[in-house]
Amino acid sequence: MTFPTHIVSAGGIVEDGSGNILLVKAKDDGWVFPGGIIEVGENLMNGVIREIKEESGIDTTVSHLINIVSNTGLHKWYDGVTDVPTKIMFDFVCKAEGGELTTSDETSDSRWVPKDGVLELLTLPFIRIRYEGYLNFNGSVNYMEYTTPIPSECHVKVQRHV
Repeated sequence: MTFPTHIVSAGGIVEDGSGNILLVKAKDDGWVFPGGIIEVGENLMNGVIREIKEESGIDTTVSHLINIVSNTGLHKWYDGVTDVPTKIMFDFVCKAEGGELTTSDETSDSRWVPKDGVLELLTLPFIRIRYEGYLNFNGSVNYMEYTTPIPSECHVKVQRHV
């Protein structure tokens, strides 16, 4: 038997308690909310807390899950050679608990942005859709499926589940 290969990742929409959302400028993707691939043996919530800290310097706690997202389109990594398999992403609302804004090997900037100004900075369609899931969250976790044959294209199906 061959087991399928999937990437599992988590994203954090971090609130500061004053109406601002944490964004990081990823070197390859522009402005995004922080997150990344969960490491072997790591649970989702510890993974998102680690990724937020690594990418922005901000310490957080996890509040609740808002999105489960599947990218089912096989596409090439930034190197143009490596195939990226199906990716499953879990987006959490997180609360800032401290730390200092900083950058990392993956980010060139980090900042707090007013909640209603975030969409102006997000350029990737699949990041925008996930943030809109946060803005429209009604207590039911969103399930989204998308394919990205190339970064400028995005075909999304959204369903709400309890």
